[in-house]
Amino acid sequence: MEKQTIQQMLNGHACSCRVLMYDHLPSTNTTARELASSGAQDGTVIIAARQSAGRGRMQRSFYSPGDTGLYMSLIVRRELTAEDALRLTTMAAVATAQAIESMIGRSVGIKWVNDIYLDEKKVSGILTEGAIIPGTNRLLYAVVGIGVNITPPDGGFPEEIKHIAGAIWEQASDPMRLHDCLAADIINRWMALLGQNDHVAILEEYRKRSVVTNRDVTVHCGNGSVYSARALMIDDHYRLIVRDENGNEQALDSGEISIKL
Repeated sequence: MEKQTIQQMLNGHACSCRVLMYDHLPSTNTTARELASSGAQDGTVIIAARQSAGRGRMQRSFYSPGDTGLYMSLIVRRELTAEDALRLTTMAAVATAQAIESMIGRSVGIKWVNDIYLDEKKVSGILTEGAIIPGTNRLLYAVVGIGVNITPPDGGFPEEIKHIAGAIWEQASDPMRLHDCLAADIINRWMALLGQNDHVAILEEYRKRSVVTNRDVTVHCGNGSVYSARALMIDDHYRLIVRDENGNEQALDSGEISIKL
């Protein structure tokens, strides 16, 4: 990885970004939160060649071997509410999907709320975290973590995830060059979307890639409960509208879903 290479490929709103590179971190999100708590500016980007304790949503681990993936976190320090965290996640999903599509020349799908799919396999995940200003509903900062599997690891993915995990290339002659190009493209697109703040356009891009609309899903709630439902649509607030087996409709702004095959 070359910090200078990535920095030189940034353009538009992303020119103000500060890229920090590490050979190894437990988690880019953890480091980003530490830096944000110490006052790191909006647009600070943390990238690691590998993570030993990468995290996904609902405290799941994110497999992060060296030299095969992109692992980065972006610090957002703007006038945002706690509810805007869901919007930031969908915005990152759009930027990541667009960048991947530009590189591989194929369409990818988005599984609400934070996973990018290619050929029915998860190739990217997003985790948004933040801190609230005490006594308010305003975000002090947010951290948006993005992980992309560029190529499969040597020996393949671990047994417990190989049925669902995939990569955007099966093999590549220069994976680190692709890594740097992909990182820069995601940052450029992310900062452009953040600067434009065009909710309608972002929603249109997000909805047209949805792989869950009009499909049967299992909803996994934060309290551990699980139920079956039909995914109907993504509303104007980035929530997933589902209808359960009793005909009741709910708007999900948290939790996890899995698609019934």
